[in-house]
Amino acid sequence: YRTLIILPLDHCFAHVVGFYIMIACGASVATVQIGATPMETLKNIPQNIREVQPHFLLSVPALAKNFRKNIESSIRAKGPFTERLFRLALRTAYIYNQDGYDRGRGWRIALAPAVGLFDALLFRKVRAAFGGCLEFFVGGGALLDTELQRFFYAIGIPMFQGYGLSEATPVISTNSPKHHWHRFGSSGKILIPLDLKIVDEQGRELPRGQRGEIVVRGENVMAGYWKNPEATADTVRDGWLHTGDMGYVSEDDFLYVLGRFKSLLISSDGEKYSPEGMEEAIVDKSPYIDQILIHNNQSPFTGAVVVPNREGRHLRRGVPRAVAAGGTGDRGRSLHGAERAGEQYDESGPRQGRETLRRPDSLSLHTRRQNAEESPEPRIVGKNRGVAHVFSSPGFAKSKKRSNFVLRIAEIAQSVEH
Repeated sequence: YRTLIILPLDHCFAHVVGFYIMIACGASVATVQIGATPMETLKNIPQNIREVQPHFLLSVPALAKNFRKNIESSIRAKGPFTERLFRLALRTAYIYNQDGYDRGRGWRIALAPAVGLFDALLFRKVRAAFGGCLEFFVGGGALLDTELQRFFYAIGIPMFQGYGLSEATPVISTNSPKHHWHRFGSSGKILIPLDLKIVDEQGRELPRGQRGEIVVRGENVMAGYWKNPEATADTVRDGWLHTGDMGYVSEDDFLYVLGRFKSLLISSDGEKYSPEGMEEAIVDKSPYIDQILIHNNQSPFTGAVVVPNREGRHLRRGVPRAVAAGGTGDRGRSLHGAERAGEQYDESGPRQGRETLRRPDSLSLHTRRQNAEESPEPRIVGKNRGVAHVFSSPGFAKSKKRSNFVLRIAEIAQSVEH
């Protein structure tokens, strides 16, 4: 096996998985050629991939999005016919693959010949740009959109998401190429011989399917923070590492990470909910949204800062988001379902919010609407340098209204872009 380390060399994920495990397995490791500037180093990545011809790559969402952007730009450059054919191929593969776990199950097996044909005509040529030997990515470091997982799975280079913390050196669970060992939106299965449980606020273990704090125990758990016994005592209790992340374990042993407890928003009626689930679902619903930050601090309505996707105007609706989500065409799926199929975190990701948008302790955005009760529909109340402030109706924290908010904000984003 060969791999090319494209992550920073001081990254715990790159150290353990990229170097130590590869050395233990007798595999080959290469690093990206250093340029005169950081930007020049990044530009060396595509050439180095073709030279090394790696079998797998360690990636983070920012790099994965850049890879996808370059692929779609190359397809568009070949003309409208090739672009339409590529979108049709993606749509067919999305329906066939489902969530990865149920790939080709039931009547979808009839799509296998079409998927094979599209692979020979299109996807194989895409893989050639990655050296021709790349079998899969391993994703970590931050949130990995399920849409990205669907895309790379469709073109034949699956992106398997993992979860962990530097305090756990750093892998706790992961998806893998094994049959029935991967599912989009999950963090995969717990590594052996780690112990993991979900606990409530009182530290009581919760049954499968119930949400709580993720705590782990094993030889990979750190001894403590350097010269900080107070923080160590608060984080590691009786040998169990309290991650501060909210999640649950499904009946078939997949771990789902739903957000950081410290990032939970609080509505005016006291209900607590994770913003990452909504952010993931909103971005997944519309190609016109690049980034979004949702905020509420005991307010009757919830605000969002939206960064439009400038490339969105070039994207065609060849792959409907609802179809991509599962081929059902059900635009009204609940936010709860989107959460259970969407959010992933690793390392410092959950502490920093989504991508480059950092979540502040408080926002003054909600002061722009003095009386939320007067306007039941979301509306744009400000636009500055491509960033739109969008507000939802009061009480939208309820599941059904949150789902409508997700759909509505995707429609608003398109008008913002234009």
